[in-house]
Amino acid sequence: MSKTESNNISVQFDGKKCIHARRCVLGLPMVFQPGTKGGWIFPENANAEEIARVIDSCPSGALTYDRHDGGVEESMPRVNTSRICENGPNEIRGDIRIPGEEPRKRVLLCRCGASKNKPFCDNSHNEASFVATGEVGATDNTATLEGRDGPLDVNPIKNGPVRVAGNLEITAGSGRSVATGQKFSLCRCGASGNKPFCDGSHAKVGFEAD
Repeated sequence: MSKTESNNISVQFDGKKCIHARRCVLGLPMVFQPGTKGGWIFPENANAEEIARVIDSCPSGALTYDRHDGGVEESMPRVNTSRICENGPNEIRGDIRIPGEEPRKRVLLCRCGASKNKPFCDNSHNEASFVATGEVGATDNTATLEGRDGPLDVNPIKNGPVRVAGNLEITAGSGRSVATGQKFSLCRCGASGNKPFCDGSHAKVGFEAD
């Protein structure tokens, strides 16, 4: 992980998590300049508030920050969500706990089965020509939740799905609600006939992942 600082903010970048969504580059091109010799993040070129809000939009969590100006840090989402990306990963936002990882608020989880950085997405769905709609229909799984936030345990099962426990709303790519509940098994082998949910196809296709 690299770190770049100005007087008002420190910006951390984890290249292993980046999928080049380019929200940073398009949001603040004077700060985020890929290909620049000697480093590509220049936090001195904008105020800390602008930089923080652009980093908040980074879907993978590759970019994080610490403010030194007393300004607002990244807030915890009020609703834990898992958004189904068209032909791509599950974008999860919430109080996320993954075994062996630091708690985080944003993460992209592979659902094509081809990532070399499982359980995280690394854009391998593009090379694999993965096809899976982000606009699945609403399900009957619409449990009434007493709360909508709180800890969200995300546990990749060896050679199987990702099991998620905690208050969660699954949404289509458009934001339309698909399901709400406290326990879900999400496909990560790419073979389920009921995406984004697991249907046991990982066993049939011989999916292997720690």
